[in-house]
Order: sequence, then C-alpha cells, then structure tokens
Amino acid sequence: MDWKDDALILGVRKHGETSAIVEAMTARHGRCLGLVRGGRSSRMRPVLQPGNSVHLEWRARLEEHLGTFQIEADQLRAAHLMDTPLGIYGLQTVAGHLRLLPERDDHHGLYQAGLVMLDHLDEPQKAGRLLIRFELALLEELGFGLDLNSCAATNLKRELVWVSPKSGRAVSR
Repeated sequence: MDWKDDALILGVRKHGETSAIVEAMTARHGRCLGLVRGGRSSRMRPVLQPGNSVHLEWRARLEEHLGTFQIEADQLRAAHLMDTPLGIYGLQTVAGHLRLLPERDDHHGLYQAGLVMLDHLDEPQKAGRLLIRFELALLEELGFGLDLNSCAATNLKRELVWVSPKSGRAVSR
C-alpha cells in the first residue's frame, strides 16, 4: 500500500535514536501517523515542525500498519507562527482540534480550513472570525452541528444570545 498527499504537520515525537513519528492531517486521507527515518536529523528537524505544509508519501505492507513517511517541504510557516502569542495559540488550537478526528477519516474541508486559519494568524481580527468558523465546521463534521440562524422557540432572527444544549439551536433573549 502506498499513497501521496499534501499534509499539515500536527505533531512529532521521538522514536528510537534517529527516527520520529509524525502526525499529519492530509488533504485526502485524513489524520495519519507515520514513521520518518532520520526524522531527528538536522536536515529534517526544520521541516517536521507543527504548522508546516508538506508533500508526503506513505508506505506500508498493510493499510492497518503504521507505515513510513517520505516527506518534502512545501510551505514552512512554523517559524513565522512562533513569533507571536496569537500564532502559537492558533497553531495549538487547530492541531488540538484536528486530533479529535478519527484516524484515516477524510475531512478535506477541515484540512482546507486549517490551512486558511494558519495563513491568517498574523491578522487578529480575521483570525478570531476564522477560528469560530473552524470550530463550527469541526462540530458539524463530528455530528454536533449548530443552527444559529433563528430562535428555537420563537423563530425570530434578532437578539440571539444563547445556544440550547438540547437542540443545538440559537435562543433569543
């Protein structure tokens, strides 16, 4: 089994002396983990940072196996994100939320939303709105979509201030 895809690095952890296990959100294969041989080398360490976009190739004998990644850098945004507290918070929020998704379950819309979010973390006003939209899309993907268009009780569209925990719909004052 093997496939190629674009991905966003969510996290990296050590494995042995020179390898690393990389967690990535891919465009067409969802959240995946893979072993990167030599992932702790000085050449690969800057590429394997959370928030970076990469091209990866996954290979394994069976689909259920961990598999190995061959990774090439695409867009290295991690250093830029680490410059500001908003960048660090936004990156950790996006990565933490994407980790809630089941492994190898395709969520192309959330992958794209995560990239847009990370690309606009240097604009605080826009980043706040994008984060809210990202979280609403995540709830929708997980099956807990919210209907915030009108009041659950009166069907009015003004003075919507609460969300009903039972129905997931907005409630007016």
